[in-house]
Amino acid sequence: TANSGTVELREAISTHMQRLYNMSYDPLDQVLITVGVSEALYLVMKSILEPGDEVLVVEPCFVANAAAVEMAGGVPVSVDTSPEVDFQVTGADLEAKVSPRTKAILISYPNNPTGAILTREHMLQVAAFAEKYDLVVISDEIYERLVYGVEHIHFAGLPGMKERTMTLSGMSKSYAMTGWRIGYAVGPQAIIAAMKKLHQYLI
Repeated sequence: TANSGTVELREAISTHMQRLYNMSYDPLDQVLITVGVSEALYLVMKSILEPGDEVLVVEPCFVANAAAVEMAGGVPVSVDTSPEVDFQVTGADLEAKVSPRTKAILISYPNNPTGAILTREHMLQVAAFAEKYDLVVISDEIYERLVYGVEHIHFAGLPGMKERTMTLSGMSKSYAMTGWRIGYAVGPQAIIAAMKKLHQYLI
């Protein structure tokens, strides 16, 4: 198949993003199909990081998050959250961990393993922080459809965030298609292009 994934699937994902979040992604150069979100996570890290660059990794999180940063030559910097604040990360939490080497923020909401959902107020704090330090935001949203009583907020849909946000998702959770290993990444054309170069030789 095409290195980016079948065009029909990329078009379906583009339609999905438009229908749910009113977000437009070109299926030809802003959508990439990956072997689950784990591959997408590694590809985006490898595409944006230089050796020694730091990524703020909001914890608790999926076990592979910090490892993907390390495998790409980066340095994961844990940003801890706690049950006392419903595992909400704040701008102040991020400010406490930023350095001149910080390149990106990795967030995972709805969260694995806590089930926490980041409020719009806290999302806006993360967005303001990313803009202040000119950071890439990697938003793992694979649990986007497994929310109850609230509406999932697509991080890239926040004001000014589309051009700096890579959104990762897939079929494993919301559609119970775990064994099929279908993940995808949507985001800025330049990052998707770099990810595709790695993907076509890796896979």
